[in-house]
Amino acid sequence: MKHIILSILLVGLMVFSCKESNETKKELASYESFGNEIIADDALPASRMAEHYKNMSVGDSVNSKMVATVKEVCKSKGCWMKLDLEDGNQVMVKFKDYGFFVPKDIEGKEVIINGKAFVNEVSVDEQRHYAEDAGKSPEEIAAITEVKKTFSFEADGVLLKQ
Repeated sequence: MKHIILSILLVGLMVFSCKESNETKKELASYESFGNEIIADDALPASRMAEHYKNMSVGDSVNSKMVATVKEVCKSKGCWMKLDLEDGNQVMVKFKDYGFFVPKDIEGKEVIINGKAFVNEVSVDEQRHYAEDAGKSPEEIAAITEVKKTFSFEADGVLLKQ
């Protein structure tokens, strides 16, 4: 009798675990993954992340995961992207150790990023480099003349919603 009950419990556990595994696979199938494998759970909305950035100073950093819309991508290689924080600001996202890139045609798409959020100052030369990567005109590039405080993110993993 004990063996029958134990067998029923084991079969039930296997069925339940397979169901959960299929749901996880279905969730991951709706995203294309870049960099480290991450899951979509617990990502902060962009508007909430904007509040965190407002309370940070240059040099501060925090590990986080957020979901946002892509506003701009490096047209050269897909080696950086800018995300909309829904408050008029954007966050500049680079990829950890230059270890992966994202497609160059994902403006307007939703992504989930995982990694380190921080605030820094970007030099004039670096800003001009990004403007060039983004395909800005020579006049727009020349107009960049001051160091800029920016919201930044070093992503170790990205999920691109399909």
